[in-house]
Amino acid sequence: MMSPLLAAAGALWVAVIMWDAFEALVLPRRVTRRLRPTRMFYRVTWRMWSAVARHMRPGGRRETYLSFFGPLSLLVLMAAWAASLVAAFALLQTGLGTGLNVSGGGSFTDHLYLSGETFFTLGLGDVTPVSRAGRALVVIEAGVGFAFLALVIGYLPVLYQSFSRREVNITLLDARAGSPPSAEELLRGDWSDQEALTALLREWERWSAEVLESHLSYPVLSYYRSQHDNQSWLAALTTILDTSALMIVGIPGSCARQARLTFAMARHAVVDLAQVLGRPPTDSPRDRLPASDLARLRTGLAGVGVVVDAGAGVDDKLAEMRRMYEPFVTALSEYLMMPLPAWRAGSDAHENWRASPWGQASGDDAKNIERS
Repeated sequence: MMSPLLAAAGALWVAVIMWDAFEALVLPRRVTRRLRPTRMFYRVTWRMWSAVARHMRPGGRRETYLSFFGPLSLLVLMAAWAASLVAAFALLQTGLGTGLNVSGGGSFTDHLYLSGETFFTLGLGDVTPVSRAGRALVVIEAGVGFAFLALVIGYLPVLYQSFSRREVNITLLDARAGSPPSAEELLRGDWSDQEALTALLREWERWSAEVLESHLSYPVLSYYRSQHDNQSWLAALTTILDTSALMIVGIPGSCARQARLTFAMARHAVVDLAQVLGRPPTDSPRDRLPASDLARLRTGLAGVGVVVDAGAGVDDKLAEMRRMYEPFVTALSEYLMMPLPAWRAGSDAHENWRASPWGQASGDDAKNIERS
């Protein structure tokens, strides 16, 4: 029996899911509409997943648990899309009153079975529609299923290529800024070579732009965590912002212009990514650089020949620049459970080779390489 209401509901469901998949997999720009199945899916699943993690002790076990969310959620999302389309086409067939070559013309379960074997292009042929409208729908669903499979196959390599490019620079930063990274450690190692520091900041300006572009196109990458516990894309981005802000207001030199460009690009990235994830800036973020720590930071950098200006108004200018990005990175840190780096290189900061299981054996060799 034909039911226009069921048919309309099925057609609308098909259109909503296909449009949502198009926006998530194909459309290379941020979608500002609030009502999106994918957005609701990630908000609900991440809230449940992170709630469990918040009851776990910080450390490698919790990081391993959190690292499963990104890849697993992507697979579950694609499975949910496929199941939704199968159910929607079955609803559409039932609403149109499409008869099947089974006794009684077929129940909804029979239509669901037909929809499943059609969507996944199994071609068994044991259940088939007997009307022209039903056959046309079968052809359309088979095409949608084939296109969906092609999108998934093409989407995953692009996603993981973007993830790999992001992680290369994060890993390289450990050798320069420590693990976890800090602005003090980065300036200690590179300030003596102004050209190298300028090139480094230029490279991180481009990296920030790539992270912004890739994470706007594929927001799921924000949930993908780095391979090492002391690394994250948010910590790396914050370290570059800290370093650039300190150079702009307190360390005048030939790198100042590039520092401004890098700061602008990196801040653009954190602001837009906070908007994509629906994270408003934190009203009262924790003070990551109290006056006492700033004084020790100046002393530590002065010991290696990096003089940070202590003149009137410098501290206020630095605080003003920090307010331009710290509320956003704090909001992202609390939401994604990615710790923010310290400004100063603490006692737990170590070089990249010491972060590996072979660090104790290779530490002396690495130091000899540095001396040479």
